[in-house]
Amino acid sequence: MSNRVELVFDFVSPNAYLIWTPLRDILRRTGAELDVVPVFLAGMHKLTGNAPPFMRDAEVKGKNDYAMLELRRFVAKHKLDKFTMNPKFPFNSITLQRMLVAADQDGRGVQFVDAMLPAIWEQGVDVTDPEALGKAAAAGGFDPAELFARSQTDEVKGAVAANTDMAVERGAFGIPTMFVGNTGAASETFEMFFGKERLDQIEDELTKG
Repeated sequence: MSNRVELVFDFVSPNAYLIWTPLRDILRRTGAELDVVPVFLAGMHKLTGNAPPFMRDAEVKGKNDYAMLELRRFVAKHKLDKFTMNPKFPFNSITLQRMLVAADQDGRGVQFVDAMLPAIWEQGVDVTDPEALGKAAAAGGFDPAELFARSQTDEVKGAVAANTDMAVERGAFGIPTMFVGNTGAASETFEMFFGKERLDQIEDELTKG
C-alpha cells in the first residue's frame, strides 16, 4: 500500500489550486503523507516543449470551451465555489516558488500553500505587487521579508531549478503531476499521475493492497 504523494506544484497553475483541497481530503482518508515539490512551470514547459493549454489549443475549434466546461464541472463537484481566475494570469511565479522553497526548508511548505492559494485564486490578489503578496503571507503567519530575502539566495534559486529538472527527468510535463509511492522507496518505483481528473486513480493507488 502506498503512503506518500509528491505533488509537483507551481502557484501559477489554476489546476494547482483546484486539486489542492480534494487531494488533501484523499490524504486524510487514506492517512498518506504529502510532499510539495516547488517547480517553475515555465521552465518545465521550456524543457519539455509543452505550453499552457489555453495557448496550445487556441486554434482547435471548441477545445478550450470544453476545457472550461470541465473546469466548471470540477468546481461544482468539489464545491470550490470561491475559485476565480486571477486577473494577472498568467503571471511570473518564480519569486513565489522560491518563497515556497524557503518555507518548505522550515517544514512549513504546506502551510505556505494553504496561505497563498486562497489569496491568489479566491481573492484575486495582485501577484505582481510585492506588498500585496507580503500581506497575504503575513496573514498566514509568515515573515514575508524573511522569506523574500531567502528567496534571493543561490541555495533557494538552485533548489527550484533542481526540482524542475528532476521532475522533468521523472516524466512530468505539466501541473498538477503527482507521484505516488512509499516512503523510502526509489523514485522510479513511484507511479505518476497527471491532471486533476486522476484523483480517483490516486485514491485507488493509495488504498490498494
